Amino acid sequence: MPNHPPNLDRVFHALADPSRRSMIERLDGGTATVSELARPLAMSLAAVVQHLQVLEASGLVRSRKTGRVRSCELDRDGLAAAERWIGQRRDAGARQLDRLGAHLAAHPEPQPAKPASRRRRPA
Repeated sequence: MPNHPPNLDRVFHALADPSRRSMIERLDGGTATVSELARPLAMSLAAVVQHLQVLEASGLVRSRKTGRVRSCELDRDGLAAAERWIGQRRDAGARQLDRLGAHLAAHPEPQPAKPASRRRRPA
């Protein structure tokens, strides 16, 4: 089994949901309260809190409570593991294409011989 960071599966699971991605996009602009995150979503505040718990467990979001207000912020380090994994896949694919290009350049396909031209003789 490949050696992946321990929370990589949780990060991709968290990012698989469109509501959680929406929250991540909102938090990319700065800290927001749970109520601010919930406002554009068509779900209950309790459902938003459950989504935030998934985001926190994955390491993508941090929250703190001040009085009765819970504020959330994006944890960019949480995204770094996913970015590295995706970058490694992209780099591996590019290396394979480079090797294919080098192989094709070193072994050009022979061109088929052109058939002799057949002209009609005037009658």
